[in-house]
Amino acid sequence: MSRTASRIPLPAVIMPTDLARLSDPAAAAARLPTGAAVILRDRHHPERRAWAERLRRATAARGQMLLIANDPDLARAVDADGLHLAEREVGRVAPWRFITAAAHSLAAIRRAELVRADAVLLSPVFPTASHPGGRTLGLQRARAIARAAGLPVYAMGGVDPGNVRLLGPAFAGFAAIEAFLQTQ
Repeated sequence: MSRTASRIPLPAVIMPTDLARLSDPAAAAARLPTGAAVILRDRHHPERRAWAERLRRATAARGQMLLIANDPDLARAVDADGLHLAEREVGRVAPWRFITAAAHSLAAIRRAELVRADAVLLSPVFPTASHPGGRTLGLQRARAIARAAGLPVYAMGGVDPGNVRLLGPAFAGFAAIEAFLQTQ
């Protein structure tokens, strides 16, 4: 699970926030390894700016990256390391230091490649609590998509301590929320 982005070393682990399920992402970030990344999502949370500031302090203190989802103004304001873009936002934001993008297909990955994203989070690989009963890519299809990609791909969606070992070298790493809920 190792590929390198052209500009910045890639994290092996990415933890997107979900303040409804992971009530203290700063505490969870403290348990992540040095070099990991945290993506502040929660776009409409009333305390998003305060969480961005708190996470910036927490990640900087631990040698971790902070990415802000879909909000370059907030990312600049807190001096985030980069941006994470929803699939529909790819191509709508000017280049940044480091950009990850959500992808649910090889076509979405191709769009991220065109705008020179540094990596993509491919989901959902496994069944996930955030979308119960939703369709998944499945491990074999997700691996095939990751192998065909021209940029680093992270597995996301239902990744937990029991299945992370199944991912293999097709992925640069993994992104998970569920895996960090158990340690709150």
